[in-house]
Amino acid sequence: MIVEYIRYRIDRPDAKEFEAAYGRAAVSLAAAPQCVDYELSRCVDEPEWYVLRITWTSADDHLKGFRGGEHFAAFFSAIKPYVQQIEEMRHYERTAVRGTGSSVPSMYDWAGGIEALERLTETFYEQVLKDDLIGPLFAHMDPGHPKYVAMWLAEVFGGPSRYTDERGGYHHMLVQHLGKAITEPQRRRWANLLMDAADVVGLPSDPEFRAAFVSYIEWGTRLAFANSQPGARPPQQAPVPHWGWGVAPPYSPTS
Repeated sequence: MIVEYIRYRIDRPDAKEFEAAYGRAAVSLAAAPQCVDYELSRCVDEPEWYVLRITWTSADDHLKGFRGGEHFAAFFSAIKPYVQQIEEMRHYERTAVRGTGSSVPSMYDWAGGIEALERLTETFYEQVLKDDLIGPLFAHMDPGHPKYVAMWLAEVFGGPSRYTDERGGYHHMLVQHLGKAITEPQRRRWANLLMDAADVVGLPSDPEFRAAFVSYIEWGTRLAFANSQPGARPPQQAPVPHWGWGVAPPYSPTS
């Protein structure tokens, strides 16, 4: 992906119409398959300055795909009166330096830390072992398995990287599923029992946390299901996924 920044200087009397023009132009951006997202910001200190940020799938997709495509004419028509007010227009590549601040707590902290996740997995696996459908998959489970899964969830949700440091990270988790031929009913039962356990142990029930929590469980169990099938050849090395309050983008084998 590539990020385009466009800096405008707009006289204050024209600000309202400028923002309205970009509101109209945004319809074309939202419809363009080359556009990932966009945002128009206004400077608080010097309100005549605006910065437009557009993330494109690639610079080539922007310069050739979008500009040569069906949505560009309407986009350009909306913003054409302000082209002369552009002070700078550049493409930027993202670097590895990124992260979040502490104003938004991690899902790990919001859930209650490792103690809450260990309560979750202990309660969950007690029910798993009693279940006729998935119990046999865990008949010879290591007694420490519930705590190991809590460590994995802790790292996924923004807590300490103990699963990577002590257990081998992604690769170790991957090999637990290879060749197991998990069925879809088993996957669904696993996810449902975990949701039940979350209620039993009192994990936060606010919609925001539960929506993000469930989205990871659905994503993770579906990935485990796929990786467990005969002939599956998943990547052997990858970082432990880090799950936050947002959403995962559509999967692309080239991303």
